Amino acid sequence: MSILIDENTNFIIQGITGREAVTMAKELLDYGSKLVGGVTPGRKGREVHGVPVEDTVRAFTNSQSIGASIISVPPAFAADAVNEAIEAGIKLLVVVTERIPRKQVAQFVEYAQQEEVRLIGPNCLGIISPGKSKLGGVGGALESCEQAFQPGSIGVMSRSGGMTTEIANSLSESGLGISTAISIGGDAIIGSTYAELMPLFDADPETKGIAIYSEPGGRAEYELAEYMESSGSKLPVVAFMAGRFMDEMPGMRFGHAGTIVEGKADTTSEKIAKLSDSGIAVAEKIEDIPVLLKQRIR
Repeated sequence: MSILIDENTNFIIQGITGREAVTMAKELLDYGSKLVGGVTPGRKGREVHGVPVEDTVRAFTNSQSIGASIISVPPAFAADAVNEAIEAGIKLLVVVTERIPRKQVAQFVEYAQQEEVRLIGPNCLGIISPGKSKLGGVGGALESCEQAFQPGSIGVMSRSGGMTTEIANSLSESGLGISTAISIGGDAIIGSTYAELMPLFDADPETKGIAIYSEPGGRAEYELAEYMESSGSKLPVVAFMAGRFMDEMPGMRFGHAGTIVEGKADTTSEKIAKLSDSGIAVAEKIEDIPVLLKQRIR
């Protein structure tokens, strides 16, 4: 098994004729993912790497069941694209677009929750279940993707798209491999947090442990710690906390829009303490993650 996607997940790309989306579409098809089409208003009748382009999402959902959509449109149109997909009945959305106004993100995240739609992102690289499917640019081209993301037993969640691959590569080299890896997004507001995704991993018999890449800023780590304390989850979790130098630089922004230290609770030292108190091991280095997981997997 895996979570969110598998080899049977069919999906579309909204904004498929954009430069980055064209490249992503080829990588997805090369990987064997079931990309069945794309949407760009005014481009109906075209093809991108052999898959059809329509003007609307409904053009696909009216004739077939669509499992997911990747949103890869300019920031000004992202909210409309998300709303269109939700209204068309698609239940899994991966929003790769970055720099979407925060107010709009808050609105469509709430709408997705109301409609029981799973939303990943925005500002993310997507999801991969190695050997089955991927949605988004995670892993890049086929050869490097297959090398870094080998099938296995560890779930990965990361606020950084690039570090999703870095951690996965470390796990693959160690022989543990990955069940499902998710780039959850680096913005202050995202559709699915660590704590919201953990129940899915807990229910997956193939997942034997969790690796997390985290950063200063926000409440996601506290929510995860609270989940681990209250849920009775038996999965061993190992986290790596980036940006420890920021403890000496309050208010500094570190790469992602969500990484802003506004008070003591946002600092790495406070987060590390909370994670440790909840039973989550915190690695000093990325390469320590597989070692710590092997020590904890039963």
